[in-house]
Amino acid sequence: MRPGAALPHNGLLFFLRPPMPDEPSPTSLPAAAAELPGQGELHELRERIAHAAHIAVLTGAGVSAESGVPTFRDDKNSYWAQFNPQDMASEAGFRAHPQRVWQWYAHRREAVAAVQPNAGHHALAQWALQHPGRMTLVTQNVDGLHQRAGSPGVLCLHGELMRDRWLERPRACCDLAGQNPGEPPQCPVCGNLVRPGVVWFGESLPMGVWQAAEAAVQRCEVLLVVGTSGAVYPAAGLARIARRAGAHVAVINPAPSELDDAAHQCLRGPSAQILPALLAG
Repeated sequence: MRPGAALPHNGLLFFLRPPMPDEPSPTSLPAAAAELPGQGELHELRERIAHAAHIAVLTGAGVSAESGVPTFRDDKNSYWAQFNPQDMASEAGFRAHPQRVWQWYAHRREAVAAVQPNAGHHALAQWALQHPGRMTLVTQNVDGLHQRAGSPGVLCLHGELMRDRWLERPRACCDLAGQNPGEPPQCPVCGNLVRPGVVWFGESLPMGVWQAAEAAVQRCEVLLVVGTSGAVYPAAGLARIARRAGAHVAVINPAPSELDDAAHQCLRGPSAQILPALLAG
């Protein structure tokens, strides 16, 4: 493992400038407006990937947006648009209004279940399956689309929307399979509430997942940073760790991101078009 520099962030607490952890950058361009990179640029990166013993991929909300995953502000006239996003994605907000927050996550789960992985998701999964042990996929997205596409061993920095966990430290009586139904469900013995299995504002990232992600970018020869604005920390810091550790960093995004200065290459365009072309064969 090559030595990597320390990550300059506020511990492992989840923080960001945009309002939601899985919301696309407001500067993202629609697929039709993006001009795809030239074949020479793709060929150079394809050759680096082909000869790399290990590559890492960091994906963000732009990848999910290309599948049509709705965000909090997609419909400004919806019922949910009246609420502050941070109140809907924090422990304090859940404790203050557990039914409201649970209903909102139920709404999000239904919306995510209605979309499908796109060509970018499938390209990553196919490459990983064809080259066992050579790719580590790290995602900021909570929607599970990478897993549904077939990617193995996905490291979910911000948790998983479709999973539940207990609000308080679970006691022996707490069994998710035996929860009392409700909005939210609860333990029938101690009353512990069930919450979505995502990382909320101000919460620490899962330590084991973060350590695995950090180790992957420190030892990779190529890092693909795909569909992220680079404003969500500490996840965005992984690109800078990889660069300092000697990896070739390539940013794939329709619009400029806050990580472009850490990249050796910036490929402008939708990931659903670039990734299949980059990872084919």
